Amino acid sequence: MKKYGAIPYLVLFVLSVGCNLSALAQDIPKPIINASLVGTVIDSVSKQPIEGVTVQLEAVTHQVKTDWEGKFSFVTGQKLPVTLLLSAVGYNSKTIIVESSPAIIELSPSSEDLDEVTVVAFGQQKKGSVVSSIQTIDAKELRIPSSNLTTSFAGRIAGMISYQTSGEPGQDNANFFIRGITSFGSGKVDPLILIDKVEMTTNDLARLHPDDIQSFSILKDATATALYGARGANGVILVNTKEGKEGKISVSVRMENSLSSPTTKIEMADPITYMRLSNEAISARTLGDQQPLQAFSEERIANTIAQTNPYVYPAVDWMEMLTKDVTSNQRVNLNVTGGGNIARYYITGSFTQDNGVLKVDNRNNFNNNIDLKKYTLRSNININLTNTTEALIRVQAAFDDYNGPITGGNEMYNKILQVSPVRFPAYYEPDRNYAHSNHILFGGSTTRYMNPYAELVKGFRQQSTTNMLAQFELKQKLNQWVEGLEARVLGNTVRYSTFGLSRSYSPYFYQVSRYDQANDEYFLRELNSEGEFAGSEALSYNPGRDKNTTVTSAFYAEGSVNYNRIFGKHDVSGMVVSILRNSLTTDAQTLAESLPRRNLGVSGRFTYGYDSRYYTEFNFGYNGSEKFDKGHRWGFFPSVGVAWNVSNEKFWEESDFLSRYINKLRVRGTYGLVGNDEIGDVRFFYISQIELNGGNGYPTGFSSASGKNLSGVKILNYPNSLIGWEKAYKTNIGIELGLFNRKIDILVDLFNEHRTNILQYRADLPSTMGLWSTPQVNVGEAQGRGVDASLDYNHTINRTTWLTARANFTYARSVFNFYEEPDYNRAGQSWRSRNDRPISQTWGYIAERLFLDEADVAYSARQEFGEYGPGDIKYKDINGDNLINEADLVPIGYPQTPEINYGFGLSFGHKNLDISFFFQGSGNSSFWINANKMSPFVISYDANEVATETGLAKFIADDYWSENNQNPYAVWPRLSNYIINNNTQTSTWFMRNGKFLRLKSVEIGYNIPSRWISGWNLKNVRFYASGLNLASFSDFKLWDVEMGGNGFNYPLQRVVNLGFNVSF
Repeated sequence: MKKYGAIPYLVLFVLSVGCNLSALAQDIPKPIINASLVGTVIDSVSKQPIEGVTVQLEAVTHQVKTDWEGKFSFVTGQKLPVTLLLSAVGYNSKTIIVESSPAIIELSPSSEDLDEVTVVAFGQQKKGSVVSSIQTIDAKELRIPSSNLTTSFAGRIAGMISYQTSGEPGQDNANFFIRGITSFGSGKVDPLILIDKVEMTTNDLARLHPDDIQSFSILKDATATALYGARGANGVILVNTKEGKEGKISVSVRMENSLSSPTTKIEMADPITYMRLSNEAISARTLGDQQPLQAFSEERIANTIAQTNPYVYPAVDWMEMLTKDVTSNQRVNLNVTGGGNIARYYITGSFTQDNGVLKVDNRNNFNNNIDLKKYTLRSNININLTNTTEALIRVQAAFDDYNGPITGGNEMYNKILQVSPVRFPAYYEPDRNYAHSNHILFGGSTTRYMNPYAELVKGFRQQSTTNMLAQFELKQKLNQWVEGLEARVLGNTVRYSTFGLSRSYSPYFYQVSRYDQANDEYFLRELNSEGEFAGSEALSYNPGRDKNTTVTSAFYAEGSVNYNRIFGKHDVSGMVVSILRNSLTTDAQTLAESLPRRNLGVSGRFTYGYDSRYYTEFNFGYNGSEKFDKGHRWGFFPSVGVAWNVSNEKFWEESDFLSRYINKLRVRGTYGLVGNDEIGDVRFFYISQIELNGGNGYPTGFSSASGKNLSGVKILNYPNSLIGWEKAYKTNIGIELGLFNRKIDILVDLFNEHRTNILQYRADLPSTMGLWSTPQVNVGEAQGRGVDASLDYNHTINRTTWLTARANFTYARSVFNFYEEPDYNRAGQSWRSRNDRPISQTWGYIAERLFLDEADVAYSARQEFGEYGPGDIKYKDINGDNLINEADLVPIGYPQTPEINYGFGLSFGHKNLDISFFFQGSGNSSFWINANKMSPFVISYDANEVATETGLAKFIADDYWSENNQNPYAVWPRLSNYIINNNTQTSTWFMRNGKFLRLKSVEIGYNIPSRWISGWNLKNVRFYASGLNLASFSDFKLWDVEMGGNGFNYPLQRVVNLGFNVSF
């Protein structure tokens, strides 16, 4: 019970609430006739029972729905034969004459209506009438063994570029962008996220459980997002959670237990190699005839090899000592649904626990490893107040409890790799003088080198996050006044709060003062008494330093009027919606930030369809943002789209070949303008920001380079009443194709975007103007273009065997159209211009090779980055001036954000057994090994004068330039025990290709046959095993390539999972 904490109480709560609501909601009308008719409805292809089919006697209003076994029963006084009307979502409606009882009735899947309703902005539309580029994903495809939904996006959603750089629990959100990034600067580039119509955060999206998702849609083009106006430029993610279904109470429980481990671990050199190469690094940088100093004597190296005494001659594998190979995680989800024709409910509760890979020291009575527990309760209730009025009440409570190392898992991982393995042991066993010590005797030195073991176990940080949401929605049909007219109002309030605190003690550090080798006895010296860092044994708590509290609240209101009517062959619909958003946070550092943030808007959509063949749509958004001056506060964002269902034309239906093999052909096109008001980091652009009597003030000269600053009035931001919206002009052309009786569905979209009014700092203002703060203006422009496509294949081989395949591809390239910069063309340095270059392109130097010898250095261009010599990196002189400086910077490699994402997978089932796998791929991206962070033997100091000494990665030890290995293309330049600025410049030398292919997920499952469990009143029992990040294929082998240049960071995780799902 202790292991799962609140799980039993969560289960009891949800079940009790569900049972009570079920009792209240069951208002199913009693039969009006009194004989019987029973039957079963099955799928005509799979021969499996269909749940939820509406069955109605002709000319009788009473209707029933099939149960989970596809069965139904009527009490009727009519004599056989009788006429039944059957309908279900995803199936063709059917009218049939039943001549006997019991009856077996088959329904055929509807190729057009399998997902006949598509979720669009502020509502739904029939799939055949949608002109926008919208990708709808089955929530089942997002189910992977992870508690973070965003980690499932990569390669599964056409039009989305996604990648993950960290596997740390709580910090493992994937980065995701719809059709790439077509903006630059400090503005918002990620999509708008709406959950149940309300704007939410990436963390809210990450914690959603796939079992609770009804629909998941990606809105990509202008007509799809224009109604969001000011917030739609970067695309929109729309998620609707499940609502209750009419019928008996239904309960589903899913439980999973996972084992996770790093996909790869960066390999470090052994301690002896570290010592020898540390000496070599010093020798390699010793000038002339000077006698090089040695960091480690031959005697010490020999004693370390002989393992004379591990406390006197330490050789510590810090990674092995402080991290685990495997950790376990748990996930539980329980949902209850049911109701009658008055009230329906969907109630769910979930619990996840993710643990880190850091080891816990049994000498402490607290947990210093990462332990993240998440609890979520959600209730969606639909109530039919009248025949024309429906109310929806949504309530959610989410709680996160985090425990972990004080500096966080990622920083802790960095510290483990930035320490010498031989300078001191992690701790000492007490000598005779400290035999009665009650504290850990941590290894240290007089120069205060960082001990990662002490950093890990000296304390912990806890943070609790609470997210409370309440939402009320009212829908009113107005058919009594105007047929097809409906009104809707919605109100939502959200409150986030976080509370965090840290507790720690100051470690006692020791050093060997004397070693009696004959008796193998060492004597320790306490270091704390010799410095300013006094030790302590008790955990401390400083409210001002160790505690933080944040509260954020938001209110959202929405009202709309909808009209939808068909007049013969004419399909007409329209909608007008108004919104109001207000948010406030206590985490504000300035007066401007402490003020409420408010947005207003009015949007509309008008569509017309003729004969299910031709469709046109007009959308607009009219939004106001308080960030801008009155003259630019409101923006109008229109869009238009058309679609042609070619396969509905008469000539198509009359063609035997076309109607048989090409069942669907649809083309559509859209163009429109959307905006983005989240630009820059200034709260109000039209108001100046002034700091009075600031410590930095104005410099006494024209430049702060003199270092003579005087306190006084300082202007942080100049007012600019002309700053306004960032605008995106988007064009989209789409083709939808269905082949071979819709066994194959293909969707292809070509897109183009012109982004204007991007906020930039002026680059052409001379310093002689005396401006301390550079003004910002809307001058930047960018261009984005690409293609996204998806393919689905579904084939039923026979009654018991089926096969599905799916694939998608996204290519999104964005370039600078205009970037505010000096006129490099006039200066004859056109290669330095960012214009027409990819937005996330890196500028660097072209590395030709390593210098061969002193003659090579002497006869090459002079490199203005400080010390260099044989074995250091030689750069290309681009402009031919015999100097290497910033004038030789050129665009190198691919963009850092991938331009290509793709994925493909198969699912196969036979009877009750099924297996599926999915591959994810990425291309057209580059990253850089961080030479500053990874240069071995380099000692650096933090703000508290605590030193770190970078470890030696094995790939460096295996291939570096030296007098014995004068390879001009060695992986690493000549060694050094300090940073060589020449070798840490951004260049092609440390550039690597980020492309990879990954076996993202695999699942094998078995459904217990219904005849085995029907006696227990169980609908379904499924057991399955699954895996995540099981294998990857890349030219880069040092660490997980998806992490990019963050090789010292917390690694991505490989997961092996067992789970079961029970429904009753």
